[in-house]
Amino acid sequence: MFLKVCGITRLVDAQHAVEQGATALGFVLWPKSPRFVSTRKVAEIVETLPPSVVTVGVFVNESPEGIALTMRRAGLTTVQLHGDEPASYASALAWPILRSVTLDTANEILGVWPTDTMLLMDAVDLERRGGTGRAAGWTGATDLARRRRLVLAGGLTPANVAKAIVSVNPFGVDVSSGVEDAPGLKNPQKVERFLSAARTAMRRLRCN
Repeated sequence: MFLKVCGITRLVDAQHAVEQGATALGFVLWPKSPRFVSTRKVAEIVETLPPSVVTVGVFVNESPEGIALTMRRAGLTTVQLHGDEPASYASALAWPILRSVTLDTANEILGVWPTDTMLLMDAVDLERRGGTGRAAGWTGATDLARRRRLVLAGGLTPANVAKAIVSVNPFGVDVSSGVEDAPGLKNPQKVERFLSAARTAMRRLRCN
């Protein structure tokens, strides 16, 4: 079960999310993001986490060399590409990749990226590159989820995540702004409700 809380900037939020059942945490390493966190801070947080937690570094149009350096220094386990990176990044990086797509770019990316690349469906925002709170479009995501491992993001909240999971049947879900008091500051009650609702919905689907 892939339940990701993204935009982590504080140790307390990371530990609380894991305690509540998050299986993956995302750290935004793009300086233009309001949720940007330094490599040193990420390393400090990651060091405290159980090895079973997937730790994801989020990058936007960074060079493969720059990504590799940051990944090693921070001790992260998965690369999330949230920009216009070409398919050549797949062979240039030694980590599993979570590739961001939109409804407009999904077919193009499917045609050129390796089949083992996990996709993250998010809303379109060429300036903020995610974490906007906008819905990504669940209807179009349903078809994509049948063809690839798909993580659903974009506009998810504790109130709608169960409906989104039932509609799309994704491999996993990813939340950021939907469980925040402010960018990078998670609300513990919202995180708990989101993860509980997502976990229950995914278990029901898997049992059917």
